[in-house]
Amino acid sequence: MRPSTLLIIEDEERMRRLLELVLKPEGYDLHLASTGEEGIRTLSQVQGIDLIVTDLQLGKMTGLDVLSAAKKALPDVPVLIITGYGTVKSAVEAMRKGAYDYITKPVDNEELKIVIARALQVRRLSQDNRALRAGLHEQFGFDRIVSVSPKMDEVKRLAMEVARAEVTVLITGESGTGKELLARAIHYASARAGGPLVAVNCAGIPEPLLESELFGYEKGAFTDAKKAKVGRFQLADRGTLFLDEISEMSLAAQAKLLRVLEDHTVEPLGGVRGVKVDIRVICATNQNLPDLIKKGEFREDLFYRLNVGHLHIPPVRERREDIGALLHAFLEAANRNEGTRIRGVSPDALAVLQCYHWPGNVRELHNVVEWITISCKEGQIGPEHLPSHLRISGDGAQKEMPSLLSYGLSIEEVEKAMLQEALQKTGGNVSEAGRLLKVTRNTLRYRMAKYNLK
Repeated sequence: MRPSTLLIIEDEERMRRLLELVLKPEGYDLHLASTGEEGIRTLSQVQGIDLIVTDLQLGKMTGLDVLSAAKKALPDVPVLIITGYGTVKSAVEAMRKGAYDYITKPVDNEELKIVIARALQVRRLSQDNRALRAGLHEQFGFDRIVSVSPKMDEVKRLAMEVARAEVTVLITGESGTGKELLARAIHYASARAGGPLVAVNCAGIPEPLLESELFGYEKGAFTDAKKAKVGRFQLADRGTLFLDEISEMSLAAQAKLLRVLEDHTVEPLGGVRGVKVDIRVICATNQNLPDLIKKGEFREDLFYRLNVGHLHIPPVRERREDIGALLHAFLEAANRNEGTRIRGVSPDALAVLQCYHWPGNVRELHNVVEWITISCKEGQIGPEHLPSHLRISGDGAQKEMPSLLSYGLSIEEVEKAMLQEALQKTGGNVSEAGRLLKVTRNTLRYRMAKYNLK
């Protein structure tokens, strides 16, 4: 790691020499300037300045002038002001204009070292945070949503518009279409990208616990509440809360959610006062909420409150042109992460994939690619490398297998079919089948028992 670079601007030679003697042993790379004008020129001439230390009184140009120029040229570089006792008021004014801190003369050497070290640490953390946000934006941005179909392009266009607006978002679509991926892209493209993204699967938390998870609780709110717990709403403050499978939320929890959306106040269980939160809520469901409203299972007022920015992701069977693009994206990831060398797909194999109904949508396609990385040891995917339930009939007609596909396959059915094919290929040898599927023998036996396979 390179040493931190400091620019010292001090018009008194004795004080400038003293600062050099104090800071040089700390391992800093120092650049010294005797006037404000010289210091400002140094800003443009020296690369990688990490911190500026300037006297407030510099003759013709003041430390405030240096501060103003530094904020224009290097806005993220902290500026430390050194001031005499009689000009502390001016130093406070400098802090209002963006200075990191100030130190009064006579300078305490140890205090100076501590303040500089702290300022550099804050700068490093800020840089790390920006790099992390940039990495997350790259990882979860809209570019990561692979599509070539006009339908998905329109969804992404609308999502980009929604991301720039402070509105509640409802994402609908079948299971496996990528609703959470779209929600993450919206968050990282919004002004809240620097805040937290907290995801909650409402279907994955037992109903009695969901309210306490969302809203938190105070100590003693119920028998096992030994200490207070902060809910997901508060954890998502200044960021985004993503509520997946919102249709699974009880009517009581729906009422509390509506209250939060209306006045941005959370009431922890057992609490006597509300807690203000600054959040955006994104919800997702694979259910038809208007149908649930008719059945009395979902609040109509909550639906209208959620349905401000509505985005519907079409299933894969309605955008078959995306299958090839998704397949190639998954293969590239497998080649990169797992060292496979599959470079393409034959026209016959692609025709099989495009004829399939894809009830599990993108998630199912990803699972199939994982199977292909096991079954295909060649450079190109052929029909023989696909799971048996995907293959077209032997006469070459492009039609789907009738017994399973006419009713649609769940992810569990796909997993069961993969297990059956692996066991068939290995003659029932569990160890060999486990190696094919890249799972341990115990894991494979557990999944065989799950589907009553022997």
